[in-house]
Amino acid sequence: MKTFRLSLALLFVVSPTAVGGQEIGACDSCAPAYRMECQTIYEERQATCYRPVTETVYQQCEVTRQVPVYETRKLERHYTVMRPVTETSVREERYCVQRPVYETRYRDASYDRVRNIVETSYRDECYTVQRPVYETRERVEHYNVQRPVCETVMQPRYQTVMRPVTSYQSQVIDQGGYVDQVAVTPGSKSWPHLSWMSRQQTIDPLTGQIQTIRPGLAWVSTEKPPVQQVQRVWKPNLVAVQTPVTSYVPQQVVEQVPTQVTRMVTEQQSRRVPVQVCRMVTEQKTRRVPVETCRQVVERVERKVPVQVCRMVTEQKVRRVPVTTCKMVAEKRVEPVEIRVCRLVDKTESVQVPKTVTRMEPVTYTYRVPKTVMVRRPIEAPTCDVCS
Repeated sequence: MKTFRLSLALLFVVSPTAVGGQEIGACDSCAPAYRMECQTIYEERQATCYRPVTETVYQQCEVTRQVPVYETRKLERHYTVMRPVTETSVREERYCVQRPVYETRYRDASYDRVRNIVETSYRDECYTVQRPVYETRERVEHYNVQRPVCETVMQPRYQTVMRPVTSYQSQVIDQGGYVDQVAVTPGSKSWPHLSWMSRQQTIDPLTGQIQTIRPGLAWVSTEKPPVQQVQRVWKPNLVAVQTPVTSYVPQQVVEQVPTQVTRMVTEQQSRRVPVQVCRMVTEQKTRRVPVETCRQVVERVERKVPVQVCRMVTEQKVRRVPVTTCKMVAEKRVEPVEIRVCRLVDKTESVQVPKTVTRMEPVTYTYRVPKTVMVRRPIEAPTCDVCS
């Protein structure tokens, strides 16, 4: 940076004839002329910086934890049980029984017997008889007869025919063509370079006051003018066109066809039919009918029936009954019992604990620094009249 500032100071000290590519020298001596030009060169420099690097380090730590340990202990359990004790004794029990006593007795089973006596007698009976008498008669019978009659009738016959129908459909057709079109390609910007800037006046957007910028060198980037090119481009022209379309449509046609039809005509006719008629004639007759008369006579029949009668006699008896008595006696017992006991024991273990460590690692990189130097370049000037 010190070198760059020195070059700028040297540039301002140089006489105005050397700035902007003006010629240096006198015509009277015809010496070679030179012009001073600014040239930017880049110096490569190396710098060292540090960047953080994270690493995972495992650290040994001792951890104490409690581990359950199970042990078995033997204990005595005292408990009381009730033991049953049975005792047997005898007691006298009096009870009554019913003893059956059988006796034979006679009962009177006499009964009346009815006997039927049949007697026959005769009587006169008058009755009516219906005698059939057959007669032949004639009656008039009317009946219907179906007579066929043939006629010719026109009947419609329906049939479907396909007839062509023309319709128009709208279609969009592209009738465009190629036209010339100007395409503008924007110019590219060049890299920034140092250039002499004249005095300028600008307006401060914050205060609105006019500021004057002194002339001097400034970094300026030039932009190339845009390039225009003529290209042939297809330009569409959509036109709606009516296109005829022929389709077949089914149509129903009615046609009258002569048809022979036979129909039946009803006619009424009469005929005489002989009919045999049967009529009943009533006649009175008499006959002798035998009549049987039944007369009942009651007779007494004596009968003795032996009957065995059972009566119950009460008797008192004594019997010895064994009685069993159970009483509970308390008894103490001892029982060995195994108990599993859990206790916690401290146990120390070595454990690796991850730990994140950050360290700074040096990194060397190369960067380029722009530097402006003044270069003398000879100018080919025409010779003067004295020298020629």
